[in-house]
Amino acid sequence: MSAVVAVDLGKTGCRAALWNGSDGPPQRIHEVPGAPGLAAENGVAAAHAAVLAAVLPLLEGDEGDPAPRPAAVCVGAAGAAAAPEAARTLAGLLLADLPTDEVAVTSDAVTAHAGALGGHTGVVLAIGTGSVAIGIGDDGSYARVDGWGPWLGDEGSGAWIGAAGLRAALRAHDGRGPDTALLAAAVERFGDPDRLPVALGHEGNPARTAASFAPDVARLAAAGDTAASAIIRDAADALGEAVLAAARRIGGEALSVTITGGLTGLGEPLLGPLRSALAGFPRSLRLRSPLGQPLDGARLLALDARAPHEPHVVRVRAASSPTVPTPPVPPPAVA
Repeated sequence: MSAVVAVDLGKTGCRAALWNGSDGPPQRIHEVPGAPGLAAENGVAAAHAAVLAAVLPLLEGDEGDPAPRPAAVCVGAAGAAAAPEAARTLAGLLLADLPTDEVAVTSDAVTAHAGALGGHTGVVLAIGTGSVAIGIGDDGSYARVDGWGPWLGDEGSGAWIGAAGLRAALRAHDGRGPDTALLAAAVERFGDPDRLPVALGHEGNPARTAASFAPDVARLAAAGDTAASAIIRDAADALGEAVLAAARRIGGEALSVTITGGLTGLGEPLLGPLRSALAGFPRSLRLRSPLGQPLDGARLLALDARAPHEPHVVRVRAASSPTVPTPPVPPPAVA
């Protein structure tokens, strides 16, 4: 089996893994800060720099241990679904800069779907700094729900929860809203509330900075803070709506559903009400633990161009023209 590199490029972090021709866990993993997203201003340049920073150390050989040359590199990148031309450009740049025969770029939600369901059909809710639900049906139908970024969507995401918590804190600071422990938590994490707008933009990624406050909101919700509890309930409702909308759009019975991403680390304060939000759907939803992570999904897509996800993958090969996603077509039946 050929060596492959899989990359999970999010807005918070960029993780790359090398499988050197064998099954099982990757032989090497390297992580660097993420990028704002391919659809953002200068998104391709930021993504290109992040991927190279994550991948190149994996390919450094030691004396007597030559570096592997991966047959393919697959990148799941935030913002790729909204900016397919940017995804194509990124793929071409990476093909020129990495020692490989092929580069594939797709949405990080697509690689999350492939990893969580092992390349099979169903609905995957990917929640981290952003949020998106991806559904792929047995008949090849495809649904992408939300994932519209921190200003237009990503409802229920880490950035959404964190920003809502900070707004509640500032309302309490101003005297416009009720007292809440969120104010003290915001001061502890970010300092003077009057400087909070500057603090959010200090590192150039306000969504990621806001998302860093989401664990504080969940912790205070678990402790019974009224404002924090309302925010987490609203987030769970929004995430549930995204899953149900994707399920309705792809149809079918007894759909498999899984939830993946860093925001699952908030635990029961978020996941409990989210399961309740899904329980009332008239069709059966089989809530399952993820079979794998986004890196596993990127590896699967690097190795197999016949998966039902392929219409949503930009694939560039050496000495050939780049391919861009085409409208979905019914895939072969998946066992």
